[in-house]
Amino acid sequence: MSDVRHVLVLPDRDAAEEVAEALAERFGVDEELRLVRDALAGEDDAEDAQWLVVLRDEAGRLDADELHEFVAGWDGWREEP
Repeated sequence: MSDVRHVLVLPDRDAAEEVAEALAERFGVDEELRLVRDALAGEDDAEDAQWLVVLRDEAGRLDADELHEFVAGWDGWREEP
């Protein structure tokens, strides 16, 4: 089994929460996803933070390009490893 992880970067918490919910519908993701606040270096203001949705894909069934296109609808992207 591989330890593939996808990191989806979103502009704010609301978008990250919406993506986390929509992943279950679109891709059948049933694990509890981690939402992580990623503050920009030196920034204390929450408005300047990106939010990450981290999901494991041990079976390797999720396509990276599809995930990238999917999160683009929320002005996000899939971070390349």
